[in-house]
Amino acid sequence: MSQSALSTPTLSASIAGIGFWTRGLPSWEAACAYLADGQLPEAPANRPSPQLLAANERRRAPETVAVALEVALAACTAAGRDPATLASLFTSTHGDLSITDYMCETLASAPLTLSPTRFHNSVHNAAAGYWTIGAHAMAPATAISALDHSFGQGLLEALVQLATGTDAVLLVAYDSAATGPIAQISRSEGLLGGALVLVREVLPGQPRLQASLRDAAAGESEAPDRLAGLVGANAMLPMLPLFEALARRQAHATIPTGHGKVLGMEIANG
Repeated sequence: MSQSALSTPTLSASIAGIGFWTRGLPSWEAACAYLADGQLPEAPANRPSPQLLAANERRRAPETVAVALEVALAACTAAGRDPATLASLFTSTHGDLSITDYMCETLASAPLTLSPTRFHNSVHNAAAGYWTIGAHAMAPATAISALDHSFGQGLLEALVQLATGTDAVLLVAYDSAATGPIAQISRSEGLLGGALVLVREVLPGQPRLQASLRDAAAGESEAPDRLAGLVGANAMLPMLPLFEALARRQAHATIPTGHGKVLGMEIANG
């Protein structure tokens, strides 16, 4: 077989809208301003408050669901897209580790007291479920976990969906802090979420990605110091090279996808 037949195809997408949330930077606009001049918003909220949910649901939703829905709706709003019409893809390294820790501890000590509500929120597709209900979305929704490479695999899956006929995909990435004994083997700190509305068509004035899967070079996909220093050791740090490149209007970014591979991206800023 020839080398050209074995070459990796280039996957492309335009970014129609972006959402971002971490403590201290409660929006994509705040993140861009911080990277531009180092300024942080005054008295930002300590917890996302996703308006897609009714008030009682917002109070009950775990932090992972809250941050996922906050950034998802922000990206859709920025893109001018109806959330109900978009295929969605939710990716998280761990899901909600605080609930997992609670469930393990309760099952080990008093299993009959396990909370049905917390069990309901422990499943990996909890955020996707809240989203489809809140947005009245009937389009396909996918939940992915690939440990340290969850963002890269989620982005790759979204780009493949576009390449195989989907017009637009909402990609949502998020992780929260690990607690209890689990934190000793699955470290994660803080709360971080990011979302992209990716579309097949070329959008004037919007960033355009050209991505291909290739072998990784040493250190090339490490998280940028500026945002990583504020976010801390969150499990979703691997998303930051792309988000910082977009904020700084840089032309290149790499995202790890596992097994010594990265998604190498060329970014044409509109």
